[in-house]
Amino acid sequence: MLERPWLSSYPEEIPVSLQYDVEPLPSYLKKTATEFPNKVSLHFMGKDVTFQELYHHALRFANYLKELGIEKGDRVAIMLPNSPQAVIGYYGILLAGGIVVQTNPLYTERELEYQMSDSGAKVILCLDLLYPRVTAVKDSTPLEHIIVTGIKDFLPFPKNLIYPFIQKKQHNIVVKVEHKGTNHLLPYILKNSPADELAVDVNPQEDLALLQYTGGTTGFPKGVMLTHSNLVSNTIMIRHWLFKCRRGEEIMLGALPFFHVYGMTACLILGVMEAYKIIIMPRFQVEDILKAIQKHRPTLFPGAPTMYIALLNNPKLKEYDLSSIDACLSGSAPLPVEVQDQFEKVTGGKLVEGYGLTETSPVTHSNLIWGKRVSGSIGVPWPDTDAKVVSLETGEEVEGKEIGELIIRGPQVMKGYWNRPEETAVSLRDGWFYTGDMAYMDEEGYFYIVDRKKDMIIAGGFNIYPREVEEVLYEFEKVQEVVVVGIPDEYRGETVKAYVVLKEGVTCTEEEVDQFARKYLAAYKVPRLYEFRKELPKTMIGKILRRALQEEEKAKKANEQ
Repeated sequence: MLERPWLSSYPEEIPVSLQYDVEPLPSYLKKTATEFPNKVSLHFMGKDVTFQELYHHALRFANYLKELGIEKGDRVAIMLPNSPQAVIGYYGILLAGGIVVQTNPLYTERELEYQMSDSGAKVILCLDLLYPRVTAVKDSTPLEHIIVTGIKDFLPFPKNLIYPFIQKKQHNIVVKVEHKGTNHLLPYILKNSPADELAVDVNPQEDLALLQYTGGTTGFPKGVMLTHSNLVSNTIMIRHWLFKCRRGEEIMLGALPFFHVYGMTACLILGVMEAYKIIIMPRFQVEDILKAIQKHRPTLFPGAPTMYIALLNNPKLKEYDLSSIDACLSGSAPLPVEVQDQFEKVTGGKLVEGYGLTETSPVTHSNLIWGKRVSGSIGVPWPDTDAKVVSLETGEEVEGKEIGELIIRGPQVMKGYWNRPEETAVSLRDGWFYTGDMAYMDEEGYFYIVDRKKDMIIAGGFNIYPREVEEVLYEFEKVQEVVVVGIPDEYRGETVKAYVVLKEGVTCTEEEVDQFARKYLAAYKVPRLYEFRKELPKTMIGKILRRALQEEEKAKKANEQ
């Protein structure tokens, strides 16, 4: 029998086991719209959207998808920054019985083409600025229809008239799309499509709500299959962890990207489920965030360490009142203790570190917001979530504080990887998800991550997989060998560094390699540092010793201090 020493740390307000409503995810939007029809759900750059308006918009979008031929189980992609349209599209797809495919707006054509082809998405909802990128790959993917929206579509008058001029100045591009053929405009849809409720038979525990792409061992991202039940159960866990929060009364700062599973669950889904007002931030700009906190007085601010660090280091911090913030759950990367302490002094609220993975919807562990917390620890498993550390050699649970692989079991654990039965079989065994993260547990049931998943780099909250970056750089004609590693960075957590061996007799600059990388990689994946070498450290059989390079960097940094 699995021992659960962490349960003794639970405050009496958090049940050790929860009741889960076995309902499709969009049913919670309908409930909230019925209970709080005129309450503001989303605030976006001066524009308010009530829960009733949000539900009706989502229904119109769902009905239009049906007109386009979308059936239960079909994949529909969203390539948008945080915006009302992203929320409308998300729930509209689910109401139509579709599966959401979240797509990072920073993706290059190469990355977009791969994801659309792998997921088999038939329709994509994208920002007007991204329309040229989408059309460039449409014919080489299963995409049949493109639905376009602009930031201006949900701005109040007169901002909606002024914004196109600002956009042209900022991006030097004006995209005009007509509503005809396989191109569709969201404003037209929301004006002309009926808001009729749809009868779609969804099994929450079996049917997928989401394909969320994450890096794979092959270097190609893989689609994590999350069911309605996976996402609902994890959101209910969050709700109980935030036991002091009041239904219908909290204000959430929506700064985390909704296309990231953490922002989706901890902000978008939770906000709708609990009737919170979400202050939508289309991108993270420090002064905009500070102004929004002072003006809108959010009580909840889920985020990543880089966000809190950026706010604390802003020279104008003292000019703003952040005292409305009651609770922050930090994810995506380790939270430095000094950042936690300083942020709590500035706000008067609580900031704690959590842990999770795309495969777990995402949260599995967290320190208690109102209760005992342990510095340096990811906290304790959430209700109905089992976790243990097993030996890499024997697969048996280790004793004491011995280090092994962290494995997890719970209702939030994914169904598997899309079209990858072999990788699913490796990661999911006997109901347990093998995280690939090395960890240990103390006697009280608090867990500690010793090493992040294999060679993954976490920079600014983004997961970056070296193999993917390396494969792009290998395509550069002047490169003979390359290895990419994450090196410590005080601001981003880690930063990407590429060690390059050039082909014999050629000359090359860092700028040339960088320009090539930027053609094929999203900006956050592009190496920040390059180092040219005559050779790379290798094993006897020729495998590049990535760890040796990381140790070099650590030693170099230690000597500088």
